[in-house]
Amino acid sequence: MTALSCPANPNVTHIVPALFRTNDGIIGGAERYACELARNMADVVPTTLVSFGDADAEETIGPLKVKVLGNPHFVRGQRTNPMSLSLFEAVWDADVVHCHQQHVLASSATAALRRLAKRKVFVSDLGGGGWDISSYFSTDRWYNGHLHISEYSRVLSRQPRDPSGHVILGGVDTQKFSPDWNCRREERVLFVGRLMPHKGVNYLIEALPEGMSLSIIGKPYDQRFVNDLYILAKGRRVTFHHDCGDADLVHAYRSALCIVLPSVYTDMYGAETRIPELLGQTLLEGMACGIPAICTSVASMPEIVVDGVTGFVVPPNDSAALREKLQWLRDNPKRARAMGEAARQRIMDHFTWPLVVKRCLEIYQS
Repeated sequence: MTALSCPANPNVTHIVPALFRTNDGIIGGAERYACELARNMADVVPTTLVSFGDADAEETIGPLKVKVLGNPHFVRGQRTNPMSLSLFEAVWDADVVHCHQQHVLASSATAALRRLAKRKVFVSDLGGGGWDISSYFSTDRWYNGHLHISEYSRVLSRQPRDPSGHVILGGVDTQKFSPDWNCRREERVLFVGRLMPHKGVNYLIEALPEGMSLSIIGKPYDQRFVNDLYILAKGRRVTFHHDCGDADLVHAYRSALCIVLPSVYTDMYGAETRIPELLGQTLLEGMACGIPAICTSVASMPEIVVDGVTGFVVPPNDSAALREKLQWLRDNPKRARAMGEAARQRIMDHFTWPLVVKRCLEIYQS
């Protein structure tokens, strides 16, 4: 697209195409990412978050304006693909529009409108999508830029050398997720995330060394998998927590030996997942709390964890390799603590929301 000018202090509108604060709302990692980015951007420039819900509503979260478009049409009945004609009015006056999720009708329609009006529009693909005209032809060039949350995401989009592709990474609230160096560390491993087969939690249970405990925090999304995890956990020191408040979650991070995200491309049932992780938010949260992280060499996660410095990167589907690193962390507490300190510093250097906002604003201006 042709380069367009952008004010030094742009009015930015973010669009998140999912239900917002409704009884059957859809709030997942992608929605949280968009909301946190918009909330932090509002501290710097005028920012509005546009989403969908049961009824029209407007509210503020600090300086952030939230506009909910009520009673949307669900494209082909897809709850993650809402559309409303009110969207065009909601985005018309913005200097910059940032869409979250490329392959939904709301984003394509917004991009088409902005292109006709010769006004800037950007997009971040946070996974997921639905029926859209982009299923039939590429809409990539409808956007002034593609803002990826990892280098892995940019490579997947086939934009590693395309000047319209940028990596903005992801952020974490470093005040909420912060270390308590006086907190007693337990010989307890922590997993936080959705309980789905591609998360590889079964390999983590199998890897658990004798005498070490494991806390699994996450909502069940695949009941067969959850049932199999309970069977696998029998006789081991494994506890499941399917509902956990923010304060309890932060304490779980601070008091754990390490955070582990053992995601896989091929799960225990033989099913393939092409995109297991676009970022790895729970790794960021745990590292921000000052504990080492262990992840598999899958997707974007090695971009977060520096092997041997902030934690370890192990092969996927390999319980033995995972067990070895868990034992090392247990047997080397001083070096494990140093890894946790390095993990916190890595977050502060690369993965804070103010840094993500700064990257976005620079790209909007470029």
